[in-house]
Amino acid sequence: MAGNLVARSIHDLTAAAWFGGSLMGAIGLNGAAAEAKDPTERTRLSSKGWGKWAPVQTAAFAGHLAADLAIAWENKGRIAKQDSVAANTVYKTVVTLAGAAVTLYAGVVGKKVDELSEEGAKGATEPRAGASDELKSAQTQLKALQWAIPAFAAWVIILGAKHGEMQRPKNILQGLR
Repeated sequence: MAGNLVARSIHDLTAAAWFGGSLMGAIGLNGAAAEAKDPTERTRLSSKGWGKWAPVQTAAFAGHLAADLAIAWENKGRIAKQDSVAANTVYKTVVTLAGAAVTLYAGVVGKKVDELSEEGAKGATEPRAGASDELKSAQTQLKALQWAIPAFAAWVIILGAKHGEMQRPKNILQGLR
């Protein structure tokens, strides 16, 4: 019981870190970096901030996956026998891995933006007039990715809540047996 509580807590806290960190970065970090007076500082500062967040994000993913495995092990009987639990588990795993891939890809694209920071920009994800096609493309991708990441994280949190609700008895009499 205590191990399951720890695993579920780590699972939820790491998903919350993924959601909150990505949303704060998109709104707070990128928004603040866009206000830098020097256009070459806008993408550079944003990239530095995301770079400082990356190790925390990686640790959150590792903790989340470890907690997922612990929860699945603890609930292997329920996953095998209870209606819809296996399907929801597979679905949540696919969404989690897709979200991790999108997050990783955003890091790769972000490095490209950082490499081109000397071109200057209107903002972390908004190219300036006259920017190279390479920078425009990378910033356009980042603009979409910065919103896709918290959407995936929210989806994972919602599916985790659904898993929890699936453990509740369907009626009060079922819970008393």
